[in-house]
Amino acid sequence: MPLVRIDLMERPDVSFGQRVGRVVYESMKSAIGVPDHDNFQVIAEHDAQHLIFDTSYLGIERTQGLVMIQITLNEGRTQDQKKALYRTIAEGLERLGVRPDDVFVNLVEVKKENWSFGGGIAQYAV
Repeated sequence: MPLVRIDLMERPDVSFGQRVGRVVYESMKSAIGVPDHDNFQVIAEHDAQHLIFDTSYLGIERTQGLVMIQITLNEGRTQDQKKALYRTIAEGLERLGVRPDDVFVNLVEVKKENWSFGGGIAQYAV
């Protein structure tokens, strides 16, 4: 059960954030095996004073088109699966006009017992 947070600069196209979310969800399904209907996202747009980033950290030139994606998910994916996820997201967002250097992805891995999907119950706890 991934929980996805997507942060980006405000854009004139109000549907852009949702389209980014669809790319991320489809990428998770294909690259790391996320099942249908397992789609939980928070998409937030910011002005330049509220989305702070270094424009050249690690020699990667970033622009105001930066899309920051944080995915909290169960631990256990392989390094190859993670690399495939990063690549698939970047390729999908490139089709939306986002430069690959403007795609920032962070995975936060947690144990399964750290989720409650509702009802005050830890559905994955054994």
